[in-house]
Amino acid sequence: MQIIPAIDLKNQQSVRLYQGDFQQTTVISKSPLQQALAIDSAGLKNLHLVDLDGAKSGRPVNRSLIEQICAQTDLKVEVGGGIRSLSQINTYLTSGVNRVILGSAALNNPKLVQQAIEQFGADQIVVGIDGKDGRVAVSGWLEQSSVEMGELMASMVAFGVNTFVVTDISRDGTMTGPNTAQLSSLQAKFPQVTVVASGGIRNVSDLEDLQTAGIKAAIVGKAMATGDLPLDVLAEVNTSVS
Repeated sequence: MQIIPAIDLKNQQSVRLYQGDFQQTTVISKSPLQQALAIDSAGLKNLHLVDLDGAKSGRPVNRSLIEQICAQTDLKVEVGGGIRSLSQINTYLTSGVNRVILGSAALNNPKLVQQAIEQFGADQIVVGIDGKDGRVAVSGWLEQSSVEMGELMASMVAFGVNTFVVTDISRDGTMTGPNTAQLSSLQAKFPQVTVVASGGIRNVSDLEDLQTAGIKAAIVGKAMATGDLPLDVLAEVNTSVS
């Protein structure tokens, strides 16, 4: 299983939200760059960055900070949050970012995803599907839609998307364990894609359960910040299962 540490950016700081609630914010580090450098030094290879300000405003807000992280580490960086146009995607991909994650745009502007896949390729475009009770949420999780998560995934697979970050909002930041049943169900329904687990992961046992369920990649955020899954353990798990 590929382990992808996560840093959520808000007001130029690294934070964690509880169930995606902007009113329940905990500052993890005042220097996301130092946090990223520590992840790099630990031997991990990937980093998941979310521009929370961007997700809320609909435009990249923490781009300069993201570019610093790309320039000063050897991490393969994927970025999501507020990306709504081909020009924004291009700016990220030409400034050191390896993959761009499209979330709300997948539901609100599917043509953008189709054009992005055609222009940049499936290796550089990831779709983030965030949901609660099986239905998709958008705009930084501030709005709930009536669209089923599996329904949205099917339409994106038709465009050629092959990597999905799937987050159960009710689990995110709660340290209550991932929604393994939902994740494995989506992976089984679309065996040709990579479902990246996100939300609720708290320990090595959770990661092992996900791997047993057929999940090949997982994002770890809060458990890394709290020390329940420290960097050396994440690096060891990443190496042992890669």
